[in-house]
Amino acid sequence: MPFSAKSLDFIFENYINDSKTWFNDHKEDYKKYVIEPFAEVVNGLAETMRGIDNSFICDPKKISRLYRDARYARGKSIFRDYVWYTFARPRGENGSLLGFYFSISQGGFDYGCGFYSAPSEVMEKYRQLILDDSKSFKRALRAYEKQDVFTLYGDLYKRNKYPEQPAKKQDWLNRKNIGLSCESKDFDLLFSDRLIGKLAEDFKAIAPIYDFYLEASQ
Repeated sequence: MPFSAKSLDFIFENYINDSKTWFNDHKEDYKKYVIEPFAEVVNGLAETMRGIDNSFICDPKKISRLYRDARYARGKSIFRDYVWYTFARPRGENGSLLGFYFSISQGGFDYGCGFYSAPSEVMEKYRQLILDDSKSFKRALRAYEKQDVFTLYGDLYKRNKYPEQPAKKQDWLNRKNIGLSCESKDFDLLFSDRLIGKLAEDFKAIAPIYDFYLEASQ
């Protein structure tokens, strides 16, 4: 069953109510309108994602929870206003999390590939691979320039640290974190059977960029 307006309405209403009681009273709606269609996406993408990296975890049980961890919820709402899944390897020893993600909220959906808070040593190797014109970076750059779905994310440094480098390299080098993202309000796509195929196609198009990020993390 695809996502529907009821999926997004539940996430928003649960966030506004911000009540464990309300959530428990509507848990069946949560399972029907959020978890079941999300599990369908995870399972539907599993073959594609393992084709990109056969170490990826593709398990619907790993879909994010709406309920915040009490350790990090101080001063915040009890519940989040979005749900996501990350196709990634088991978290590495350096604590970095690299993978492909898909997320839904009341405002639409977003998806992409990159790091969640890349460690400094990963960023250093990432920049060196770019400066060295590594084969993996060249493949990543070609893949990025061939597509028009994703844009680079990561805050830019206020001062250009690589003024001597070509502009296309500067855009990659001067970021504090690294990744690609696409934000969409195409609800017709989100609520259709075409969603999984579209995500698979777009993820495969940027697989060389994931490979480049992976080299930087090893």
